[in-house]
Amino acid sequence: MATIKDIAQAAGVSSATVSRILNNDSTLNVAPETRQKVLDTANALNYKKKSRVSNRSAYTLGIVQWFSPQQELEDNYYLLIRQGIEDFCMQNCIHVVRTYKADVNYMDALKSVDALVCVGKFSAGEIKHFRELTSSIIFLDMPVNDTSVSTITLDFEHAVTTGMDYLTSLGHTKIGFLGGKEYLADRQLFPDMRKKLFVKYCKNHDITYEPYVLEDAFTTESGYQMMTQLIKTGDLPTAVVASSDPIAIGALRALNDNGIKVPEDISLMGFDDTSLSSFTSPPLTTIHAPAYDMGNFGANIVFNILKLHPATAMKIQLPCQLVKRQSCKELDF
Repeated sequence: MATIKDIAQAAGVSSATVSRILNNDSTLNVAPETRQKVLDTANALNYKKKSRVSNRSAYTLGIVQWFSPQQELEDNYYLLIRQGIEDFCMQNCIHVVRTYKADVNYMDALKSVDALVCVGKFSAGEIKHFRELTSSIIFLDMPVNDTSVSTITLDFEHAVTTGMDYLTSLGHTKIGFLGGKEYLADRQLFPDMRKKLFVKYCKNHDITYEPYVLEDAFTTESGYQMMTQLIKTGDLPTAVVASSDPIAIGALRALNDNGIKVPEDISLMGFDDTSLSSFTSPPLTTIHAPAYDMGNFGANIVFNILKLHPATAMKIQLPCQLVKRQSCKELDF
């Protein structure tokens, strides 16, 4: 049987780091890539951890990700959600079947699961198919109107209001928005609540925003292109909100390439609080989205749905927190 020392040697980290990752030590500051490498190594070596709760029986949990593995690596928001799910499962002797929509015949791999966690955005047809596999199901990061389906989403309204209140408290009244577009399997555009709430806030607070709203993809490259487009107009707002950190990081690069200083010339705010956001120059002010907790809570809840078969579904919203760094500045009057 593999030991923690075996995992440490194979993953190239210390035994202490392996132990803390496997025991879900929240105080451990480690890169998501390192955490994932340790978890993958433990799985590859067939490491078995004794459950601390003897009355919990093992079962099979399916995880279906709407992102491809490559997209997951580029934007670690969904990677953190999956890590939260898998850490809970490892702690509780739960077998995991991980699938991506990009996989060939990914639905076949889920036929034997006892419960299912669906991560991301799915069409009505896909939701119907998932529910045919099991009644023990939860959707993460997507609201589902069906009152019999449990979901965990972010409290975007509080998040957007908190971020905009901060910018307006710094004196900003011309604020731009760089967003991303997401499409379901049926090619239907999934609306971004962050944009809707941003526009609502601006209208209610007399913020000039209309010339400064752009949408493309949730990627760093897209952020770079959208900000470059804004710069070429010759009319920049005093602050810009991005709907994800990758977009914000791309926008920051475009500003730097054009000699526009952040935050001296323009303030910039992201969303997610990914691991890179504190290492940009300047460090990025952003909204922390509790992605890891969403995954961990989701796995816990669906485990209890499987055991208890409650008649009432849960609709949970997780709060987001403003993380103030150095990319936003009070305007000089």
